Formats: sequence, C-alpha cells, structure tokens
Amino acid sequence: MKIAIGTKNQAKVQAVEKVCATYLETYEFHVLSVPSNVSDQPIGDEETLLGAKNRALHALTESQADMSFGLEGGVKELNGQLFVCNWGILHTKNGQQFIAGGAQIPLPEEVAAAIRKGKELGPVMDEYTKQVGIRHKDGAVGVFTKGIVNRGDMFEHIVKLLIGQYFKANQTQKTT
Repeated sequence: MKIAIGTKNQAKVQAVEKVCATYLETYEFHVLSVPSNVSDQPIGDEETLLGAKNRALHALTESQADMSFGLEGGVKELNGQLFVCNWGILHTKNGQQFIAGGAQIPLPEEVAAAIRKGKELGPVMDEYTKQVGIRHKDGAVGVFTKGIVNRGDMFEHIVKLLIGQYFKANQTQKTT
C-alpha cells in the first residue's frame, strides 16, 4: 500500500509512520512538501481543517498513493480564550475521506495576545520559551503540559482516529 503525507514536519511524519508501522502489514511511505492553501497561522476549526484537507488532497494527487494524510495545527477562539486546535484528514484514491480532531488546550494570554496581533504560534512559542524550533519538538501542547503530551503524541492520536475509521469502513483490509 502506498501512503503519502503532505508535510515535512517531523512530529507529523513520525506520527503517521508510527501508526502505519503498527497497523499496516506492508506499506511504502512518501513524504511530500505540499501547500495547505490557508494562512500560515490558521485561525478557527474551519480554516485548520481546510488546511489538513488541502494537504491530504495535494499529497494524494502528487504521489498517486492509495491513501494520504493531511495534518494541520491552528488556534481557535472560544469564550474569549485562545486554544490550540488540530485536525487531520485521510483521503483514499477511491474518494473516501475520514476526519478527526485532536487535543485542545488554552494558551496563556501572553501567547494569545501575540497571535491576535498576527503572529504565528511557532515563533511566539520560541520567544515564550527562549528556545528555537519548539514546533518541531514538543510544540505548544508539550510546553503547556510539561511534556506529558507532546505535539507528536497529539498528531499520533489523530492518525489513529483516522486509520481506525478507515479500517471500520474497509473491513476486508488486513491489519497487523
């Protein structure tokens, strides 16, 4: 089975690889850098989900894979509080689409205020933590859960939800 993911982000790639290695007997994995066609900092569930969908569709088209994954992180406003939000989509060459959302936690007002002024979460988190590349490590969720849940864990959970839905809809598909 040929599988593609539409991102080069290591946390997302590792999440898909880990889940595929656990649940698929054999697969060929392709990592593609494809556009999300949404803003660099997606705001709201709709824009974040659209980014995931666009990545999955671009990856499917470019790779001619059997299935592709698109994973996208964003932020959303809820009751005056800014939260991280995360979405994933699995598309198949047969036109099936599976959707899953992930963990959501509130951001401190200091971080939220910078994002509301137009900054991206990744660079804001680098400033906040005085580190470089937080988005490629634990991510904001890792920082604000003291590493108990990191960005990779969050996306791995989404990928499990996606692949689980795929197996439910395609019950003749073998799993390991």
